[in-house]
Formats: sequence, structure tokens, C-alpha cells
Amino acid sequence: MTSAAVPDHPWLLPGALAEAAGRTRRTTRDWLVDALCFLIALGFALLAFEDATSAAPQFALNTGPAWLEELDFACGLAAAAALWVRRRWPVGLALASLPLATFAVSASAALLIIIFTVAVHRPFPVAAGLVSVHVLLSFAYYGLRPDPGAGFWAATVWTVLFITAVLAWGMFVRARRQLVVSLRERAERAEAEQQLRVAQARHLERTRIAREMHDVLAHRISLLSLHAGALEFRPDAPPEEVARAAGVIRGSAHAALQDLREVIGVLRAETVAEEAPERPQPTLGDLPALVEESRAAGVRVGVRDLVTAAEQVPAAVGRSVYRIVQEGLTNARKHAAGAGVTVDVAGAPGDGLTVEVRNRWPVGGVASPEIPGAGTGLVGIAERVSLAGGRLEYGRDDSGDFRLAAWLPWPA
Repeated sequence: MTSAAVPDHPWLLPGALAEAAGRTRRTTRDWLVDALCFLIALGFALLAFEDATSAAPQFALNTGPAWLEELDFACGLAAAAALWVRRRWPVGLALASLPLATFAVSASAALLIIIFTVAVHRPFPVAAGLVSVHVLLSFAYYGLRPDPGAGFWAATVWTVLFITAVLAWGMFVRARRQLVVSLRERAERAEAEQQLRVAQARHLERTRIAREMHDVLAHRISLLSLHAGALEFRPDAPPEEVARAAGVIRGSAHAALQDLREVIGVLRAETVAEEAPERPQPTLGDLPALVEESRAAGVRVGVRDLVTAAEQVPAAVGRSVYRIVQEGLTNARKHAAGAGVTVDVAGAPGDGLTVEVRNRWPVGGVASPEIPGAGTGLVGIAERVSLAGGRLEYGRDDSGDFRLAAWLPWPA
């Protein structure tokens, strides 16, 4: 639970609500209420005993034998003392005090408090059953201690109404506490769900960044490997070619370091800053520059562009096409060095956009690439295409070439 969910003054809450807030012991409020209930029950027992033993009792129903009044007073004191455990054993205390309802005037206040406690802490069927027993015992009470000021039935009706009012009050308190607990649980559940949504959004964002960085870094590092391999293979190359290759290596290395620095900064952050602007993402219009980079590295790439209304291609679709071609060229450089690559892009609004990258299978099979890979490039491409609602195929075809092909939806 967060600190915002903890109340400012938990000692003012009843035990049931304080327990829901993380506390399990009796609160200060509970001690004060229990002390007040004990004093009320004790004071009523003392007043009833004093009235019953006086020369002129004010309540005729308190009259009776001397031993009955002494027993009545002792039961009243015991019932008042038992109120200290009414929160722990409300039903047991109510059952144990049932005999007192037949004769004990001094225990009347304590009995009402016990009934109220049962109504607050136990379900309605339990409380209603105990109240019904108390109502039945009131007949025996007025039979043993008749009230000359009122008839038998009148006194019984008034007692039933009073006990019912106490039951209703206890039920109201119980319903209010349950409502508060329910609202707190709903608030905690909503907060937990919000934190889960934030965590999921952060995870999805980091997964997207990781997928983008895999595509970008694999492409740049494969170019670095090709240019470095050319310098190693042709140490006697003309100075102009060496300088050009070194410039490409330096630029690719700087770009790769910049990309790596950005992704590490994002992944180290606790939250992804929504207001931080991202660098422009590649689109279908950046495809020629991607092909020229591979050609400059010595890869023979042929391109057939049959896209109608290329300027209307959605940015997300164009970016997916760019990443597919980028992954195809990277894999060709890594696994089929020296093989020619053909890139076909075609489509029109309403028909979708198809992209195919094909390269000859290397003679003698695929050797271990000089550039190690995690094997997740095609997995990421497949996920990207699936999220876009398209289809992806890759593998050797009937002619023996390796083929990477995808179809992406392009709404009319």
C-alpha cells in the first residue's frame, strides 16, 4: 500500500477499518469507546441496585426478594466487566448473557451494548437470531418482574421496539464500515492496475526501442565489418579508396555509438519521457539511401520500385518496409557475403504493399558469419509485420535462393 492510502490519524478509526489500513491491534478510539461502554454499564448497574434497595423504589419492576436484587447486581457487574472482550467474542458473549435477559435489571445496558456489538461485527442472520432470542426472553422477564405502570403487552412491545432500534443502528454502522472498506479496496485495486498499466507501457516501449536498435546497429556494424574487411583484404588499395573506406567506418561508428548512447539512456530511465522528441524515423523515401549504403560497401543490390503513389504510403507502413529491407540486406552481408541481392517493392492504395528481398544461397552452404548475431532480427520483423496486420515469409524457395517477403496493408 502506498503512503497516500494510509490515513492521517489511524488511531481515530475503529478497529475494523484500521485493520484494513494495515493495523491489527485495538486502536485508541476502540479503547475510549470500550471504556465509555463499561462506565455506562457500570453506572446503570449501580443506579439500578441503589433504586432497588431504597425505601421507595422509583421503578416498581425492580422490586423482588433481597437475594434476587443482590444476584441482579452481581450479574450487572459481571456483564459490565465482560464488555472488554465484546469485540473478540461478540457471539459467545451474547449467548452467555442470555440467562441475564430473564431477570437482571442491572445488566440491561450491558445487554443492549452486546446486541449492538453483534449487529456491527457479525452478519445479519446471526444478529437477527440472537435478537429474536432476547425478544422471546423478554416475556419471561416481564412475567418474573411485572411492570405495574404498564400492561404486560405494552411493556413487551416497547422492549421489542427498543431492541430492534439498537439492531438497526448496529446494522447501519456495519454497512457504513463495509462501504468504506470496499471503497478502499477499489481504490487500491485501481492504483495497482494503474501501476501495472504503466509497467506494461514501459516494457512495450523498451521492447520497441530494443527492436529498433537491433535493426539499426546490426545494419551499421555489418557495414563496418565489410569496409574493414575490404581494407584488410586490399592493404595496397589507392589512398583515395582507403580514405573513403575509413571515412565510412568513422561515420558508421559514430552513428552506432550515438544510437547506443540514446538507447542506454532510455533504458536506464525509470520512465520514458513522453515529451522527449524522437529522431525522425525512416520512411519509404529513405530506401534509396539505404541501398546506396550497401552498394558503397561492395554489395551488388538491384532494386525494382513499382509503387504507385509512393508519397501516399502511410508513415508506419513505409517504416516497416524500410526495416524489412534493412534486415534483408544485413542478413545478406552476414550470411551470404559476395552474393547479389534484389529488392522488389510494389503496391498501390487499397491493394497493399509487397516487399521482397532475395539473395543467392552461398556456395557450400551458410558459413559462420564474422559478425555474431542473436538470431532475433527475423523474429522482430515478424512481430512488426504481425502488429501491422500483414504477412511475412522467409526461407529458401524452390530455386534455392533465400527469400524474405512481406505484405503490408495499405488502405485506399
